[in-house]
Amino acid sequence: MTKHDLEGIPETLLIALWARAAATQAENPIIHDEKAVEMVSQINYDFSRFEASSRYTKLGVAVRTRLLDDGLSTFLEAHPDAVVINFGAGLDTRHARLQCDTVDWYEIDVPESIELRRRFFTENDRYHFIAQSIFDLSWMDKVETAGRPVVFLAEGLFMYFTENELKQFFKELAERFPDAEMFFEMLGSAFVGKEKHHETLKQIDSQVKFKWGLKNTRQMESWHQGIQFVTEWNYFDYYKNQWGLFGMFARLPFARPRFACRIVQLHFASRQVANAA
Repeated sequence: MTKHDLEGIPETLLIALWARAAATQAENPIIHDEKAVEMVSQINYDFSRFEASSRYTKLGVAVRTRLLDDGLSTFLEAHPDAVVINFGAGLDTRHARLQCDTVDWYEIDVPESIELRRRFFTENDRYHFIAQSIFDLSWMDKVETAGRPVVFLAEGLFMYFTENELKQFFKELAERFPDAEMFFEMLGSAFVGKEKHHETLKQIDSQVKFKWGLKNTRQMESWHQGIQFVTEWNYFDYYKNQWGLFGMFARLPFARPRFACRIVQLHFASRQVANAA
């Protein structure tokens, strides 16, 4: 693969991949992702561009990876028959890392990302790749849930789309997948429009924008009667000594709502509950 094979938002998957690999190789690592280390060594891309200024990227990606791993693992322990649908999968290694071979799992991403993914991962009867945009809702007819619990994942994705795009998308999810659960990454609202100042995003060849992030996640409940906020985990509350002064500032009461990059858990209510709301 050359750097020209991924353009726009898909190129950002290489930042996350590199950050997981770098975090794995750090002293006292927060995560262990040896597959990411392997992939970085095999992809023809100048990953060295990220090394000079990457402290918060490595830490943020490591923390979000750990939080999502923990959230999903807890869900799957309670629902071992669940169907996992991973939006914007990129080169995410969670399926292998959590040893989810017995789980029906769908990786959804645009064709160029899935093409790269196929170099390192193989589909089987329980592990499926869907090569299309998540906004092409025909993917909904390709996943087989058969009344089982459904859990959605979205990491490093929604911040690149507008609120109007996401509102319609979440409405469709709530309508088509009542009783489903979702874990996703929410960008702090202070970072919307500040992509030129992001330490690693400004190093890639493509120009992408941070378009969405909320101070109050509960605002999403107004998008559809079936959307229910469950909980969220603020990155800056974890590994506090590694965030330094910036983390101390981001945890201050006046700054916290705007700077809170976090993992959010939502529930999509059953139709009966949603209609009664």
